[in-house]
Amino acid sequence: MTDLDVPVSHAVVPSRREGLRLLAVTGPRWARSVADVAAALTVLSLVALAFVDGVAVAVFALVLLALVVARLVAASAPLQAVTGAVLLLVAWAAVLSGYERVPWLDVVAHVGATGVLAAVAVVGMTRARLVQVPAGPRGTVGLVMVTVAAGLALAVLWELGEWYGHTYVDDGVGVGYDDTVGDLAAGGAGSVLAGLVLGRGAGRERSTALRGPSR
Repeated sequence: MTDLDVPVSHAVVPSRREGLRLLAVTGPRWARSVADVAAALTVLSLVALAFVDGVAVAVFALVLLALVVARLVAASAPLQAVTGAVLLLVAWAAVLSGYERVPWLDVVAHVGATGVLAAVAVVGMTRARLVQVPAGPRGTVGLVMVTVAAGLALAVLWELGEWYGHTYVDDGVGVGYDDTVGDLAAGGAGSVLAGLVLGRGAGRERSTALRGPSR
């Protein structure tokens, strides 16, 4: 059984303890700690900015939603840790006008954020048996393609959100042809990297399963 190949559980109404267990992170201690700290900082940021900046509240609410989804789909602890750290940094960079001060930071943000979100989406789809990942190189290629497709879809939604924010919320939100195409390209690049990482991890786990437990 690999991190991307798990059985589907039967639909039952979870108890309160089971519900809390769904939000628990399992894995290496360092990854669990980073994931929990990132989640806590996201909640604190949301509360701290609640009466200061409505746009910032919306940004951190989306970050919190992504972290909850990552826990519900039981993404690996390292993936949850990276997702929390990347999204938290991206959100604070937006709040502190980092993208206006450092133009190239926007490209980095789109590469990192789209990559981790695409990875979480693909893990969720494999958990739900919406995507089957066969063994071998063809399976790895397919996994990369699915991750890129998910990432590009998320990148399009991101750009639609920026357009909506610029048009109806704050015209300071950067939009434009060059910005949109550049962001989509950066998101696609991040999705390729995420797909390669997922493919390598799935291949390593299959190899370990075939060798059997070490003695």
